[in-house]
Amino acid sequence: MTTLPTPIAGAAGSLPAARIGGPDEVLSEERLRRFVGGQLAGEDLDGRSVCLVVPDGTRSCPLPLLLSGIHAALHGRVNRLTVLIALGTHAPMAEPELAAHLGYQEGRLEETYPGMTVVNHEWWEPAAFASVGTIPASRVEELSGGLLSQKVDVRLNRAVVEHDVALVVGPVFPHEVVGFSGGNKYFFPGVAGPEIIDVSHWLGALITSAEIIGTRGITPVRALIDEAAALVPSRRRALCVVARSGTGDLHAAAYGTPEDAWSAAADVSAETHVRYLDAPVRRVLSLMPAKYDDIWTAAKGFYKLEPVVADGGEVILYAPHVTRISEMHPEIEQVGYHCRDYFTGQWDRFKDLHWGVLAHSTHLRGAGSWDPENGERCRVTVTLATGIPEDVVRAANLGHLDPAEVDIAAYAAAPDTLVVPEAGEVLYRLRQPGAGGGH
Repeated sequence: MTTLPTPIAGAAGSLPAARIGGPDEVLSEERLRRFVGGQLAGEDLDGRSVCLVVPDGTRSCPLPLLLSGIHAALHGRVNRLTVLIALGTHAPMAEPELAAHLGYQEGRLEETYPGMTVVNHEWWEPAAFASVGTIPASRVEELSGGLLSQKVDVRLNRAVVEHDVALVVGPVFPHEVVGFSGGNKYFFPGVAGPEIIDVSHWLGALITSAEIIGTRGITPVRALIDEAAALVPSRRRALCVVARSGTGDLHAAAYGTPEDAWSAAADVSAETHVRYLDAPVRRVLSLMPAKYDDIWTAAKGFYKLEPVVADGGEVILYAPHVTRISEMHPEIEQVGYHCRDYFTGQWDRFKDLHWGVLAHSTHLRGAGSWDPENGERCRVTVTLATGIPEDVVRAANLGHLDPAEVDIAAYAAAPDTLVVPEAGEVLYRLRQPGAGGGH
């Protein structure tokens, strides 16, 4: 097995991304450190400022290992090194969480990473943003294939534009809004303003999660994100990795522009993070890990399984540790969970709400239809077996199940049920889409 990085064809006019590893490999720490150090040694970074844009705690990623390698390669070379946590619109990470997430002892960041600053993306603070330009409505219409025509003010965390180099560091997985996560998605929506978050997420909702999730290539949402990223004045680079789901192991790592490094990593993710079934199942029990602490994030246990559920079937999100639908977006409890057509068919009623909230609603409720005469008819049932009170769950238009009544072994023994441990990152698909799975 070669230890040299594999060159991956780049976009026109760019150097190709470098990649190590592959779908059937697990990278050693030594090999990964050599790769990271070698790639950064070749960059013109001396005397420059670097902003590392990294994921929050809802993604499987050996971030301490990656950060230690990057810090070793940059400390003493760059004049400023900042880690920016790409929260999107998730809750901020407190110091104990940051310490565990990034690999230092609480309150002792300087001892582990001298000269490095860590900040949350404060998406709730208007002063945290800088505008880098606009995307005209005509261009959004072109990129979206006519689905949307909306001018977008492209704003993102000012830490990105106030550094010479913005380096994305994070994993790539199948994703319900963009196809595959990673790359420029860490800028938009990772550290973005609400305007492009709303437009990009609603575009994904119009296409539908079931259609876009796990789609390779440049999806309409990816095209919009890349268009926005091209406005960022900082030099953009990315270290994209492919994690073995639920672990700190890595199958692969790629370095280059966010576009090329993402593409190289997504090729591997498509082979490692997708499971195929020969026939649809009537019921799925998604066992949600503790890193998803509300339904806003635990909804991934539905997104990744919807494609294999038969019409009229059910997805149960088993997460006894979850006690709220969303701390940061309480309006979802008033809107509730509905299919896309529920909103598009009554657009005047909903158009002034945050489109990102509407998109989340449709993604968790899945495929369905709505009309004034018959109301809403959804393809599958979504049931929460959580610590959220039953009245709150039912008011949000979801089914409720007491988690104490869930016998995981009995579900696993049922012939028509799929039990998925550590749900949320691996996408399940049918080998022949349309064979009862609602596509």
